[in-house]
Amino acid sequence: MPGNPLTDPNWAADTTDTVVRFVDGVKSKTTKPAVLAARGLVFGLLAAFLGLFAVVLLLIGLTRGLQAAIEPLTNHGRSVYISYFIVGGLLSIVGLFLFKKRNAGTSS
Repeated sequence: MPGNPLTDPNWAADTTDTVVRFVDGVKSKTTKPAVLAARGLVFGLLAAFLGLFAVVLLLIGLTRGLQAAIEPLTNHGRSVYISYFIVGGLLSIVGLFLFKKRNAGTSS
């Protein structure tokens, strides 16, 4: 009788294999997708924060570079305001371009 643990020498190994297969099946359907989602969330947030940080540093560097380039032509105060107007104008143009593109894919 193969179901009797007293007469089947492989009963413990077979039962253990069955339990391990069941636990692995449950784990592959529950824990692995949760871990993948958590990793995606963490790495996505990290990439977003680092990207935002890089954009801020780029804008600061652009503004300071413009101030340094304009300062020989005028005094420091004016070079600051001129650099602000140039960077603000560039950002406004980019914003207007993106504003026009927002409905480009839809047909109404």
